[in-house]
Amino acid sequence: MTQSPMNLFDTTTLECSKLITQRYSTSFTLGIKTMHPRFHDPIYAIYGFVRFADEIVDTFHTHDKAALLERFRQETYQALEEKISLNPVLHAFQMVVHQYGIDHEFIDAFLHSMEMDLLDQKYDCDLYEEYIYGSAEVVGLMCLRVFCEGDAEMFDRLKAPARSLGAAFQKVNFLRDIRSDFHDRGRVYFPQVDFRSFCNKDKEEIEADIQQDFDRAYQGILGLPRGARLGVYLAYIYYLKLFKKIKELPAAHIMAERVRVPDNTKLALLLGSYIRYQLNTI
Repeated sequence: MTQSPMNLFDTTTLECSKLITQRYSTSFTLGIKTMHPRFHDPIYAIYGFVRFADEIVDTFHTHDKAALLERFRQETYQALEEKISLNPVLHAFQMVVHQYGIDHEFIDAFLHSMEMDLLDQKYDCDLYEEYIYGSAEVVGLMCLRVFCEGDAEMFDRLKAPARSLGAAFQKVNFLRDIRSDFHDRGRVYFPQVDFRSFCNKDKEEIEADIQQDFDRAYQGILGLPRGARLGVYLAYIYYLKLFKKIKELPAAHIMAERVRVPDNTKLALLLGSYIRYQLNTI
């Protein structure tokens, strides 16, 4: 059956977000593919939105990042108001926001954290928590809105674990990328941590905090709808593996080299997770 012009535009913009996800993150693409097909397009759309905003502040060094981010912000709100955008990423995202009732507060907080990345500042505890919430926790909450499909009781029950999962992922990223964040962007996100004197004690304190986030997140994953559970669990187990590798290394190592999980290990994690899923143990 031939699609109407508007439906064709809608599906094309969603396909753009899927392509962006595939190009930027093989791990998240793999996780999304394990979900029920009804979740694929909306999660791709959320990823495309947050990825493009993140690229503005992290990659476009020869351009006026503040101006680009402000334009992206304005176009986002315009797309939400008018329910259309000629920017395919924003059009796909606004469709998902309206369909699943994604809170505008989450979008505001996310864009605010992206703006924080443009400021030359040291992060105290309050700023650190504010940044983590906007850059990572609200992304988990956006996805949770999709997974709950209008079930407000489920969303309220899983909201705290979803925030913990997003926080764990972001903090692991910070620890893994501490060298490049400092040298390439002049950032150290962890409060009261000086990269030039970063030591094993600093690292262990950060790791204890991350472990608490992982522990709180796990029970929430078990409460997700079955169609979303394997994909989220796979992301969880991948980041947990990365976290364990980082924990085994001294501070001097992660200050000198970015830790990675090999592709063959990712495949093994996928197979193991799938078996557990089929046995209904997750």
